[in-house]
Amino acid sequence: MPGADLHRVDPLVARSRYADLVESAVAAESPDPTDGEIVLSWRRCVGDYHVDPRSSATPHIITQTELTLFKEPVSDALLHAREEIDRLYAIVRQEDYVVLLCNREGVAIQHRGDEAKAEQFKHWGIWLGGVWSEQVEGTNGIGTAIVEQRPVFVHCGQHFRTRHANLSCAGAPIFDAGNKLIAVLDASRIDMGQSDRTHGLVLAAVIASVRAIEERLFRHFFRRAWTIAAAPPQTSGAELLLAVDDDQCVVGADRVAREALGLGEKGLLSGKSLSTFFHYDRSLFRRGDEQDSSARWMRVDSERTWNVLITPPLRTSKELRNSEYAVIHSRPRLNTLKDLPVEAIPTPSRGGLSPAVTRRVCDYIAGHLDEKIRLDGLATLAGLSTDHFARAFHQSVGVPPHAYLLRRRLEHVEHMLRKTHASLSEIALATGFSDQSHLARHFRRWAGMSPRQVRWTEGNSSAQRNPMQKSNLATQGR
Repeated sequence: MPGADLHRVDPLVARSRYADLVESAVAAESPDPTDGEIVLSWRRCVGDYHVDPRSSATPHIITQTELTLFKEPVSDALLHAREEIDRLYAIVRQEDYVVLLCNREGVAIQHRGDEAKAEQFKHWGIWLGGVWSEQVEGTNGIGTAIVEQRPVFVHCGQHFRTRHANLSCAGAPIFDAGNKLIAVLDASRIDMGQSDRTHGLVLAAVIASVRAIEERLFRHFFRRAWTIAAAPPQTSGAELLLAVDDDQCVVGADRVAREALGLGEKGLLSGKSLSTFFHYDRSLFRRGDEQDSSARWMRVDSERTWNVLITPPLRTSKELRNSEYAVIHSRPRLNTLKDLPVEAIPTPSRGGLSPAVTRRVCDYIAGHLDEKIRLDGLATLAGLSTDHFARAFHQSVGVPPHAYLLRRRLEHVEHMLRKTHASLSEIALATGFSDQSHLARHFRRWAGMSPRQVRWTEGNSSAQRNPMQKSNLATQGR
């Protein structure tokens, strides 16, 4: 059977004709190379699951009670996936896609879609509560991604069941910090002969969202360890995550790291040293601040340089004081690795500033955040040349002067957002940013959310902490 038949079976074709095409492909000894993986799935549907391609039964939609039970085991994943689901839906909604987060049984436990078309989407099963396991519905973007544990795009006539020949769906599996498949993210739409020019982009967007969810889960699980994001420059899709303890022994590795570094469960349990894989500067792990630091490391086995971003452990006390901080700490950073500037990764020097000079410089920065602070001015304050000061400051504080200054400004922004009612433009002026958009751009990159979201979160938290105050304000209003 020609490969094109699998991709472009007319959605209005007679059911018997469609089923004949499916059965013909399954019976063929050598399926078309371009459709081989789809045909392998079809063969599972026939031989292992005994799914009827001619069945016109509507997909099963579970009850609200059942939905609650299915959600509970993956509540953490739902929390960390929410922002990425919203971001993905904002990308694909214009093409009438529905976004579904499904558990490992293929049950849609979270969704985003046009509520005005809810009944139509329910009719096709691509809505909250839909069950899309391959064993029940045959080849589809969700169930097949679960079985094959890889991203899958299933377009119209590639579906096994005749009834689904009007659907297009792009699904990708989500793995937790222990490399276990826990869910699938999917974008589906009713595809009545529409152009397929966006399909590759939709699958790419789904894969990117899945990677961000996996990173959030990994960082949250290993929030008490040092987290390392690493990637070789100019290499697409090779970004990996490691977690190490204070002795730089590897305690966690995501699925990309396991494959790239040859790390299995045995290797992780034995506590292999980070030095087994990379040449690195140990002083990076002796810093006392909470700021990410960038570096360029060399692989031991290939002498190839990698861009690296190191995130210190989350302090328990800070998490207890502010539960939102744990979410910020887990924000994705892998997508920033390709843009790490070489000049921001200087080789640490052996010397450093004296404690008194370090304190003098840091106090000066803290007292002049609303002014333009120049590197040569700080160097003069320390009595050193500009280059010498930059190296010595980095050695003493753990980050370059400009990174330290930016962090202090952003920390002050966060304080003002939570403790004052100043406008964003006023906060920008008070913290040394050129304007409101300049502030917002840096703050979102640092905190993982916009300044307005932080202020909204603080407002809600204050209301929850002070219900009596909220009641009194409401009473005064009346």
